[in-house]
Amino acid sequence: MRTSLQHLSGRVWIHPADPDPDMIQGSVAVIADDAGSTLVDAGHSPDLARHIREMIAQAGLPPVRRLVYTHHHWDHTWGACAWEDVEIIGHALGHDLMAAEALRPWSPAYLREQIAADSRLGPSFRARARAVQDWDAFTIVPASRTFTDRLTLTGGIQVRHLGGHHAPDSTVVAVPDSGVMLLGDCFYPPPLHLRRPGDGVDSHQIEALVGEGFAWYVDSHNPPWRPPR
Repeated sequence: MRTSLQHLSGRVWIHPADPDPDMIQGSVAVIADDAGSTLVDAGHSPDLARHIREMIAQAGLPPVRRLVYTHHHWDHTWGACAWEDVEIIGHALGHDLMAAEALRPWSPAYLREQIAADSRLGPSFRARARAVQDWDAFTIVPASRTFTDRLTLTGGIQVRHLGGHHAPDSTVVAVPDSGVMLLGDCFYPPPLHLRRPGDGVDSHQIEALVGEGFAWYVDSHNPPWRPPR
């Protein structure tokens, strides 16, 4: 889905998720700053990343200077090769997982082979095949700066590792001056091919995060939401 950026609150803008679950296209956030904007997640493909960069320019927002991964999964990181000359920040666990992923021979043929070997990969790998238009120019880009617990970035942006069932490197990004917490997929169940009977959303994690009192919460595959009173 190609849409424009939507202003959420303060200096936070959102490129929304695609409502079609088969696309597996999550939201991307832009935190505006005169010293250079911060992007939260890279988009699921270079094509989407280039579109978002155009939308940032059209909205008159400062160019992106850094990119934060909420976790290593492809739909949050595969657009990174189109974000040139930016610092990429991610958890150390995610860096190692992405470095291993980068060694795999990604191509339409490889995706088909993997689906044939494990049908549970089908939804994800078919979405990857649709998302990437030019495999020759595609590369997976691990973070250039890693952390293990938390970071405070320029402008008071807070980056915090949570982990959890969905991904061991799951990270949230808080923008206190805008009242926004960006959740990635932190409370989601494991990916489909790793899911077991009984796996579901982590309601205890949601309750703890809502208890921090932000005005807006953004998980990657749903519209932004306000916590119930």
